[in-house]
Amino acid sequence: MPMKSLMLCVLALSSAGAAMAAPDDLGDSVPSSSYFTQAPATAIPEGSNWYTSAELGAITTSGNTEGTSVTGKVDARHEMANWSNEYIFSGYFKEDVTHHGDGSTTRTRSAERYSVSAKAAFKLLEDGNRAFLLGSHVNDKFGAYTRYSSVGVGYGTQLLKRDNETVDVEVGPGYFHGENATGGIESGMTVRGAAQLRWRVSPSAAFSQSVSVERGTSNMHSIAETALSTKINGTMQMKAAFSARNDTNVPDTKKNTDTQTSLTLVYSF
Repeated sequence: MPMKSLMLCVLALSSAGAAMAAPDDLGDSVPSSSYFTQAPATAIPEGSNWYTSAELGAITTSGNTEGTSVTGKVDARHEMANWSNEYIFSGYFKEDVTHHGDGSTTRTRSAERYSVSAKAAFKLLEDGNRAFLLGSHVNDKFGAYTRYSSVGVGYGTQLLKRDNETVDVEVGPGYFHGENATGGIESGMTVRGAAQLRWRVSPSAAFSQSVSVERGTSNMHSIAETALSTKINGTMQMKAAFSARNDTNVPDTKKNTDTQTSLTLVYSF
């Protein structure tokens, strides 16, 4: 996302939950049975079953170049005695404005992507271990794959748990169905692996690095994100992130990798 003007960050709210202060101890902020790929930055308080966060960032430009870019995500997690369920919705779009010599104006949408996912993780007897079921769908109007859906099952465990660091991994089989930019349909079995490192840099800052890879018969689909969050107060954080999406099998007119750099406000409750 090009940053040619002042970043305007605004806040999106979502329902359910109660306000809470972000803990200084990473061990408290990441329950051993957490859904690590979107692990919350704050602990689920005693007596509450929901954790919800919403983030939103926007860039607007004017003058010789005019346009608007918006990115946002809502992450709702339901924590129960034996299950950790999570529901995520995210979106990104970019619109450019062109002024012509005859006084007319043209608005062109150059990016539009929406994704939704749901995950149910069953807590196994041993601390940090879980079995999970995952489903996701991505609609990307300008991507190498305009539609990409996948389901999977698997096993996850926490390899490292310290006061300020955690490392989680997951592996399992799945199935995908996708439509590429030329209209071709692809589907087949996959093997999925994922990992995440979370590091509490200081009482007010946290770093995370996550990566997931789905290997199919015709394509390898991978997503990686690097993020640094800084606590503003008990419920609000500023987050800077860089993400990359890669597909090995794409049409000749498309690139293999799409990247996004963002600066957002995150509200947790």
